[in-house]
Amino acid sequence: MPHIHDKIDFTSEVFIVYKNSVLLRKHDKYGIWLSVGGHIELDEDPVEAAIREVKEEIGLDVEIYSGDLDLPKDLDYKELIPPQFMNRHRINSNHEHITFVYFAKSKTDKLNLSEEEKTEACKWFTIEELNDPKYNLKLNVKKYAEAALIKLKDVN
Repeated sequence: MPHIHDKIDFTSEVFIVYKNSVLLRKHDKYGIWLSVGGHIELDEDPVEAAIREVKEEIGLDVEIYSGDLDLPKDLDYKELIPPQFMNRHRINSNHEHITFVYFAKSKTDKLNLSEEEKTEACKWFTIEELNDPKYNLKLNVKKYAEAALIKLKDVN
């Protein structure tokens, strides 16, 4: 988890869809439901970070959603899948994150949680559960999760 700067870091997060549910994990430090993600390492781009974080934290291989983009293949550069959303948020009084928010599909709902990555809970949420007040989801998490379910509903 490198910090590029004392004041601000770049992160990637992924809302993973399997069938009609989206995965959220309860953050060990903050005790709130969030997507899977983390800091972008110095030697990777946001898409690589998203895929790595998912594999490290929950053991899933995912395919990042790129829509119907026909990304050109060129030897001189690598075209990146654009995020579905981006945000900037405060972590504490001295530090912020700029986050690239991706959607992804999984071929399974079987998680392989990392021993190093602590999590209070992981849950596959249906769209109805996202709106259940007992989970007390942050508005942006709920909206991103709903958007992922809607957008990836018919994607194979």
